[in-house]
Amino acid sequence: MSTIDGSVLVLNAGSSSIKFQLFDADHSHLHGEVDGLGTEHPHLRISGDSDVPTADRALSPKEAFCHESALAVVVAWLDEALPDARVLAVGHRVVHGGPNYGDPVEVTDRILEDLERLIPLAPLHQPHNISGIRAARVAFPNARQVACFDTAFHRGHSFAETVFALPRQYYDEGVRRYGFHGVSYDYISCRLAEIAPEIAKKRVIAAHLGNGASMCAMHEGRSISSTMGFSALDGLVMGTRCGQIDPGVLLYLMQQRGMDGDAIATLLYHDSGLKGLSEISSDMRELEASDDPRAAQAIEHFVARIRRELGGLTAVLGGLDALVFTGGIGEHSRLIRQMVCAGQEWLGLAFDEAANAANAEVLSAPGSAVTVLRIPTDEERMIARAARKLIRG
Repeated sequence: MSTIDGSVLVLNAGSSSIKFQLFDADHSHLHGEVDGLGTEHPHLRISGDSDVPTADRALSPKEAFCHESALAVVVAWLDEALPDARVLAVGHRVVHGGPNYGDPVEVTDRILEDLERLIPLAPLHQPHNISGIRAARVAFPNARQVACFDTAFHRGHSFAETVFALPRQYYDEGVRRYGFHGVSYDYISCRLAEIAPEIAKKRVIAAHLGNGASMCAMHEGRSISSTMGFSALDGLVMGTRCGQIDPGVLLYLMQQRGMDGDAIATLLYHDSGLKGLSEISSDMRELEASDDPRAAQAIEHFVARIRRELGGLTAVLGGLDALVFTGGIGEHSRLIRQMVCAGQEWLGLAFDEAANAANAEVLSAPGSAVTVLRIPTDEERMIARAARKLIRG
C-alpha cells in the first residue's frame, strides 16, 4: 500500500449520515459513509483504490449515536488501514455562508459562532454541517478545518437578481436571494472549461437535480442567476421540499389553519415536494417505477417547474448555448432529461434520444444550436481543492 502524505479529508455531514472522501493532491484514495446515525442500525461503508482496504459492516448504536462518535469510528479505521496517512486539513461543505462569507475560510471559534447564527436560514442542513465541523475538530485536533459555502458561487449576482421587493431595511439585514448548490455549480464550470472550453464561456444553464434541486444560469463561467433564493426551499420541486410557493399560501395556513412556524417548516421542508404530491415517495426512482397516477402527476409537475425555469433563465442570459444535467436525478434519469428537453426546438435544441438512452456525455443531436450535456458533479473534489489551496496560501 502506498504512503499517503499530506491528505485532505472532505466531510459532508447530514442529519443521519456522514459522507467522507480522502484526497492526496487531486486523487481520491477512498470514499465512504456512516449512515443511520442515531438509529438502532448504523452502518459503515468504505471503498477505495485497489491498494486501500474496504469496509462494509454494521455498527452498534453506541458507535454512531452522533456525528462525533461516528467520526471516531472512521478515524479508528483510517489509523488501522492507512497508518501513514497524515490529514493536513478537513474540508466541510457548509450550505449557508450568509452575506459575509464567500471564499473558503479556516474555521475559528468566532466563525463557528457566526455560522450557528445562520441556522434559521438553512435549518435542514446548517446544524448538521456545524456538527460535522465540531466532530472533526475533536477527531483531528492538529488539522486545519476549512469551510466551503454553497452560497459562495452566486455572490456576484446583480442587485436586481438578489433583492426581494420588501422595504430596503430587510435587504440590509440579510434578507436577500443567496442561491445554493454553489459547490456543484463551481465544479460544473471548471469541468466545462476542461472538456468544452468553447462552451464554458458562453451562455450555460446547469440543472442540479436531486433530492435537492436547483438551476443556475452561467455566463463566462460565473453565476448570473439561480432558482434558489433566501433558503433552500425556493425554486424547483424537490424530494420533500415544496419549491416556489405563493406567500399567500403561508398566510392562509397561519391565519385560517392556525399553523405556527414550526408546523409550517415541517410541512415545507419534510412533507412536501415529490413526497407530498405523490403520497408515495420522495425518491424519483420509485416514482418512475410506479404505475400509480399520483406518481406520474408528481413527475409531471417536477418537470413543468424545470421547463418554466429553463425559459426564465434563458431570458436572463439573452439566449442559450448549453444545458447541463447534473445531480443524482440529472445524471441518472433518462426519463426526466427526455421530458425536460421534449418540445424545446424553439430554443434551437435538438435532442438525441439514443444518446440519452445510453447515458452519454453529449445528449444533443449533431447540428443542435444548444449543446446538451450530462456531467456528473464532484462537490468533494472541489472542496478538497479549495482546502488545499487555502492551507498552501
